[in-house]
Amino acid sequence: MNDRHSHLTIYGVDLGISREWPLRDAYLSLEAMSTEELTPTGPPGAWTPTPARRVDALLTADHRVLLRGVAGSGKTTLAQWLAVSAAQQGQPEGALKELSGLVPFVLPLRSLTRAAAPLPLPHDFLPAVGCPLASAQPTAWADRVLATGRGLLLVDGVDEVPEPERERTRQWLRGLVTAYPDNRFVVTARPSAVRDGWLQAEDFTELSLAPMAPRDVARFIARWHAAAQAEPGLGEALLDAVRTNQDLARLATNPLMSGLICALHRERRGHLPRGRKALYDAALSMLLERRDRERDVTARGGIDLDEESMRELLQKLAYWLIRNGHAEMEHADARDILRRALTLMPRVDEQASAGNLLRFLLERSGLLREPTPGTVDFMHRTFQDYLGAAEAVEERDIDLLVSHAHLDQWEDVLRMAVAHARADERATLLRGLVARGDAELTHRARLHLLATACLEHATQLDPKVRDEVEQRATALIPPRSVMEAELLVEVGPVVLPLLPGLEGLTDEEAHAVALTAARIGGDAALPLLTRYCENLRPRVAGPLAGNWHRFDTAEYGERVIRPVIESGADVPIIVGTREQMDFVRQAGGHHSLTLDGDFTEQELLTALPRDELKQLSLWNNHRIDGLGFVSRFRRLDQLHLTGCPGVRDVSQLAEASVTNLMVPMSQKSGEVFGLSVLTYLQKLSLLGEGGICDVSTLPRGLTHLGVPGATRRMEDLSRLVDLEALSLHFLVEPLTPAQWQSISDLERLSYLCVNHAQLQSLSTASHMLPQVKTLQVFPVGIRTYGDGLPSAEVASAFPNLDHLTAARPGPGTDLTPLAGLRTLRTVSLFQPSQSARSMGAEALGPNVDVQITPRPRT
Repeated sequence: MNDRHSHLTIYGVDLGISREWPLRDAYLSLEAMSTEELTPTGPPGAWTPTPARRVDALLTADHRVLLRGVAGSGKTTLAQWLAVSAAQQGQPEGALKELSGLVPFVLPLRSLTRAAAPLPLPHDFLPAVGCPLASAQPTAWADRVLATGRGLLLVDGVDEVPEPERERTRQWLRGLVTAYPDNRFVVTARPSAVRDGWLQAEDFTELSLAPMAPRDVARFIARWHAAAQAEPGLGEALLDAVRTNQDLARLATNPLMSGLICALHRERRGHLPRGRKALYDAALSMLLERRDRERDVTARGGIDLDEESMRELLQKLAYWLIRNGHAEMEHADARDILRRALTLMPRVDEQASAGNLLRFLLERSGLLREPTPGTVDFMHRTFQDYLGAAEAVEERDIDLLVSHAHLDQWEDVLRMAVAHARADERATLLRGLVARGDAELTHRARLHLLATACLEHATQLDPKVRDEVEQRATALIPPRSVMEAELLVEVGPVVLPLLPGLEGLTDEEAHAVALTAARIGGDAALPLLTRYCENLRPRVAGPLAGNWHRFDTAEYGERVIRPVIESGADVPIIVGTREQMDFVRQAGGHHSLTLDGDFTEQELLTALPRDELKQLSLWNNHRIDGLGFVSRFRRLDQLHLTGCPGVRDVSQLAEASVTNLMVPMSQKSGEVFGLSVLTYLQKLSLLGEGGICDVSTLPRGLTHLGVPGATRRMEDLSRLVDLEALSLHFLVEPLTPAQWQSISDLERLSYLCVNHAQLQSLSTASHMLPQVKTLQVFPVGIRTYGDGLPSAEVASAFPNLDHLTAARPGPGTDLTPLAGLRTLRTVSLFQPSQSARSMGAEALGPNVDVQITPRPRT
């Protein structure tokens, strides 16, 4: 496993040295965001999105993950890294320690779905991917590994599966999850390859890889030049260029593009082309012709092709794959395509047969490979899309491009086709996208956003056409929610000029607009964010304080972070580097900080304001193994620990001023010890699907409590007589009548969060909770859709309810039983599967405010 997956291709380094890059040197832990993660925040009841965090930590926190990422964002490299981390001798570092001892199965779907045969069962995994150890595996070995929960299944590239085959793939995944539920699953796809919630029923967390932040780009450039043994100072010169050149910085946002930029910068002695198309053109020139000529490689078998001829042949192979929805082709198909091309290329026809020409392209182009004997594919999908788009334009297949624009496999093809097209073809193509979007409600948002994204590549365009496209995009702006902001972030910097000022926007819209600009990042977003700081709203300060890593530390610090600090906004500033920590200290400090990374106790004590800090979150810190230092922060009230595996005993907080403690519990968290001595603790959140909690050990003075999936002695809740808010929605087992009795005895309890199973057990127990005023309801499995909201049980058990909030109420929801609740004032539904009318919302009358947060407009 280590040998097979521990190297990756480093584009451009093959100009004189090895093209294989050790993965330990190449890999960067990028950031990801949960697309729908919801966290109950207590009364009055709301959800907040999880901020971007290092993908290693997110992947190891959840056993089942669907990871989305654009072409070149590093999905396949990440799968390799997880496989190597699990398989290597000794303990992986950091968050990946949780993978130690697992057996990785890397399953590239492009290879598994090349034929109509059924997708493989475990005993066929190794032969299906061409593993040389397949014939040596013991009988039923893979089945035994998975049956004991020791497997890590890395299913790479749902977007490589033809659209008609994806449902078959989903059923195959569902079968694996059902048969082997205790294993870890990571599935990767391009962002639009599958719908939101594609694997929700199987309880998969959906994550999206974020673009590389400036600090990640700097690390990548340094590692690339070290691996390439580049001349001294060349990497520093490129980093300066990326920092000062806005166009270049916009391109260097994923590993593939950053690698191409490094290679071209080195090969061209520091001179780089401008724009994405020019960058690809230069890269192809480097790979197709200049590489062999500069290395003095002689023609193979008498074949000597110029760059233009090789491009034309590769374009035809790429376009065939795109038109047929394939990721690979058989040798026979490739030879047939080349044979037909040779009839129009007499000079090439004189040199070789179609078979010899195919072998030449496989060995010398640097773009084709033979993943298994008898098959051909492109080294990277990005090059396939770029070359295929050029062929589509040459064939004048504009109508074909427009008709396929709603398919994710054609998205980058459309963008590159606009770049390749002449001015009149470009106008026709964009008008076609606009017209089709106008006519088709189902694909309207997607097509109009795609047309907007294509403007970036339209170097010459009729102003009327540009206006038509921008008018359609304006209809999607401002975004109304976090999810709609994420859709615009995918479009990229072309959205920034369309974003409005915050005047006249609701708080939610203002938050989404600021989040869009901050997540897109880069120099082009900075003037907008600076403007948003002029009259800083509380809901806007959060996105600004949480995306510092996407900008230059000093400039963003002065223009955005300093105004956030001076405003006194009650939002955490996320700090990920020592330089950022130093800036906050020099700016006077802030009362709420989130520190992401391995900061030491001494660094925390030296850099953080001891008399001002009130809220502290520590993320992904593997160096902290105790909490004795916390007592040095005399006003610290809230402490949040996420991904701090060294902290298992919190008893040292007995000497601290902390009254609010949050420790999210993952599958391997175990139990947090020392809680019983924290007599001053008022709020405790141990929410999570994993972890263990014993209610009998909790301090009696708690007013707010959130418990994890495995919680013991629930009948002892009655001893927590001051409890005002209780979250039970992660509990695996339904409560017994005696346990519900202990909850009903809590006279001060006004807020309760439960799942559907708990509501059913409450109904069976025939208990009432008249003291509860605010109720939140989740489906069983926080990322899934539930059945219909059990409104009758709600009305019966909570006769004095004021506020009801429900996440993802499924089909069959009927709100009419709530009409009998005379105290009810607000019903908030997050992503319901029905319209308000079909749920009977009008039966609640004019005094009940029904608020519905729909799914994104796509």
